[in-house]
Amino acid sequence: MSVSFRAVIVVAISFASLAGVLGAIGGRMVDVDQQHPRSDRRALHTEPVYDPLEEDTEFWHNLAQKSLHDQKARRKDDRRAKNVVFFIGDGMSLTTVVATRMYLGNENMSLSFEQFPYFGLTKTYCVNRQVADSACTASAYLSGVKVNYGTLNVAASVRRSTCEYDHEATEFKGLLQWAQESGKATGLVTNTRITHATPAGAYASSANRDWEDDSEVNTGCPTTPEENKPVDIATQLVHGSVGKNLKVILGCGRRHLLPKETKDEDGVSGTRSDGVNLIDAWKEVHADMGEARYVYDRETLLEAAKSKKVDYLLGLFGSSHCLYNLEIDDQDLEDRKPKLTDMVDAALSMLEDSEKGYVLFVEGGLIDTAHHSNRPRLSLEETNEFHKAIDLARKRTSEDDTLIVVSSDHSHTLMYNGYPTRGNDILGIGDVSDMDGLPYTTLSYANGDGFYQTYVDGNPSQRIDITNYDLKDYRQRYLATVPLSSETHGGEDVGVYASGPSAHLFGGSTEQNVIPLLIAYAANIGEEFGWVTNTSPTDNNGNGDASMITASHMLATCLVAFGTFVRQLYRHIQRNEPGAHFWIAYAANTGEEFGWMTNTVPTEDNGR
Repeated sequence: MSVSFRAVIVVAISFASLAGVLGAIGGRMVDVDQQHPRSDRRALHTEPVYDPLEEDTEFWHNLAQKSLHDQKARRKDDRRAKNVVFFIGDGMSLTTVVATRMYLGNENMSLSFEQFPYFGLTKTYCVNRQVADSACTASAYLSGVKVNYGTLNVAASVRRSTCEYDHEATEFKGLLQWAQESGKATGLVTNTRITHATPAGAYASSANRDWEDDSEVNTGCPTTPEENKPVDIATQLVHGSVGKNLKVILGCGRRHLLPKETKDEDGVSGTRSDGVNLIDAWKEVHADMGEARYVYDRETLLEAAKSKKVDYLLGLFGSSHCLYNLEIDDQDLEDRKPKLTDMVDAALSMLEDSEKGYVLFVEGGLIDTAHHSNRPRLSLEETNEFHKAIDLARKRTSEDDTLIVVSSDHSHTLMYNGYPTRGNDILGIGDVSDMDGLPYTTLSYANGDGFYQTYVDGNPSQRIDITNYDLKDYRQRYLATVPLSSETHGGEDVGVYASGPSAHLFGGSTEQNVIPLLIAYAANIGEEFGWVTNTSPTDNNGNGDASMITASHMLATCLVAFGTFVRQLYRHIQRNEPGAHFWIAYAANTGEEFGWMTNTVPTEDNGR
């Protein structure tokens, strides 16, 4: 006996809504008028700025109809991907994404990756911490295993800073190694140190993310016999099985590859204590593998990328992390220091002719470092650059054979708060407090060094008047509630966005460690998982793995998809988003004025 799909949706939504109402009633501890004051207490009487068409109901109906049309046009795409570009915006919380929209000028706009057809959420915790760092998350989204805070690609049985452990039993392969074993070319791009936690997750295993060179290993393991000491991360980049086979490596952090006695191109000394110059070692390793070139500025990078004679490319553009975009502009270094878009463009040029395809991993890492110092303008500008790099990658590649996945490793404590009018400067004053009569910013942080720009002499009972703060200055720290030397990460879920072959796999809510397996499946790599076929990715049209899809898999997929659909509808209702109620009306075959109603019996139409 069939059950009306529309009826099921309506019942499910009703239960979800009822649960939300009951939860609110059961948990009410204060007068709701105090939660949402009836009177307008705003002290800043600014006129909102918006498109006058938004006052017309047809504007919102048309917007919702377009959204519905786009949703209906989406089709499951079972093709396998020849190429993959995987972007991580380090610390790019959903709040950061929303604030960047406003930074670029409009609440209604979408960043490049927000226009991708599929979106989901991932859970970012470590095995032993509720709020994650970039090392344990990198292990999850690059290797498929959740580990301890501060560790890279070693099982959670290994505690942080363990100097001696069974490497063979506790270390594991990851996405780039699966790609290399399948004959695909691989590349790595970051605007942080190339040995920093996120990029290191692509090629290294370490019980401590801080062991970037041998001097740090010696400090962490002073009594460990030399032959048993862990291999530092920089050495793994040059001599490790994954690192040495990367066709392109672009980022910063020269200091960890150079000895203390050697200065880099900017006159900064290295930090290695073993006397080894790993940049020279990289050249030697690749001497017999093809044409290898090391570059150190934007000019030499672009020259190498244009050359079709370069087989392996190493580019390091700073001693520690790369400069922020705004610093590059402020210091007129555009001709010397490449930005993230430059590096992504160069990496694609290096990889695009690979016969069996490629996997490129890209980190926009300075989003995170700016948040740690409570400097939102820097972070939003870095998110803007990240969005540009993704747009470039999508335009340079084909959706027919290239899967692009965008996510974040963790969030931050950035808050978008108050009730600012439309058009208000996202980096400016949000309003004036009705308690102390002092202004506050629309953006602020839960903790961090900005505390000392918030309260007089660190006294939480007396706020500083920020009226004369130069909030346009990218060096300005913003308000923070709890004093910390460095702002922390946040523990909430982060987004994942996908476009291209098999992109539909990335919808819904999932654990972060699922991401690399989804990518591996989509790219037909990761032979140990049993899903690799001999079918050409561009020819299989979704049929190459038909034997794998059992009835139980189909049932599970349907249940998950249905659950996701209901959750998404409920979330849209809660947010009161235009379009949510249109989807419900369409699914329930109601709303005659919109022209989609049919006379078909719901249980027989097979299409709705």
